[in-house]
Amino acid sequence: MSGRIVSVSAAPYDGHPLPVALESLARIGASHVEPAFIVGYTEPFDETAFLPSRVAAYRRALREAGLGCHAVSSHIDLGLPDAVEVFTGRLAFAADIGARIICTNAAARAREGAFRRNMDILLRRAEGFDVVIALENPGDGSDNLFNVAADGLDLVRRFASPYLKLNYDAANTASHRPMLADFAGDAIEALPASAHAHIKDLIREEAGWFFTAIGRGTIGCDRILAALRDYPDLPVSIELPSRIHRGPDARPLRQAMPVPLAAIERDLAASLEAVTARLSP
Repeated sequence: MSGRIVSVSAAPYDGHPLPVALESLARIGASHVEPAFIVGYTEPFDETAFLPSRVAAYRRALREAGLGCHAVSSHIDLGLPDAVEVFTGRLAFAADIGARIICTNAAARAREGAFRRNMDILLRRAEGFDVVIALENPGDGSDNLFNVAADGLDLVRRFASPYLKLNYDAANTASHRPMLADFAGDAIEALPASAHAHIKDLIREEAGWFFTAIGRGTIGCDRILAALRDYPDLPVSIELPSRIHRGPDARPLRQAMPVPLAAIERDLAASLEAVTARLSP
């Protein structure tokens, strides 16, 4: 797979202690973890999660598990009034635990002006931290500045910064814009402007969208992974937020109890095997 880094998101371990999650990832053969701080996907948190004391604990846990960290998911709306302050703290956290990429949403379309002003500041700060901001398309059905690949490509062109790229997630598009004819095709369109890609699969049922091991859903992950072979150094992350599903309105719904470790490991191991096999030349 050349120099490609394949991470596994910590999202499915929602509710399990960090050392337990990292030990589990090491046990299934993962080399890198993608920490996940996503409202609605994970346990509630505030900005104290990104304080220097938390950095030290995270670095220690990574070292003890023998895992690396190349990307962090930490989604906010970058058009909000406090976005510069909040996201600067998250950039610092990502840099301090060794990540080179931080994935986040862009902004609601109604906040476009504030988003552009905030990004002028945040991109300078990202350069200082040497961390790329990778905008991710949302999955909640709202009107965002990045709804489909063409929107993300336009944002990257407009800012023309090496510290602003994309992190496309085709499974998000399935619930966000279900009328789109080709989720995998839209993901492939985004690859030239991407610094990272989420590999996530799902199936749609009457009760909503349910995440599943890679290759067992309807997203077209095989096509995306085949296209990624033309980008041998583009890092990817397997994301399987198994504690949640999206309801018919695309809003995330979180189970009351954490998913058992055995079930997490079964699906992540199968996904890791499928992804690494399909990315091989």
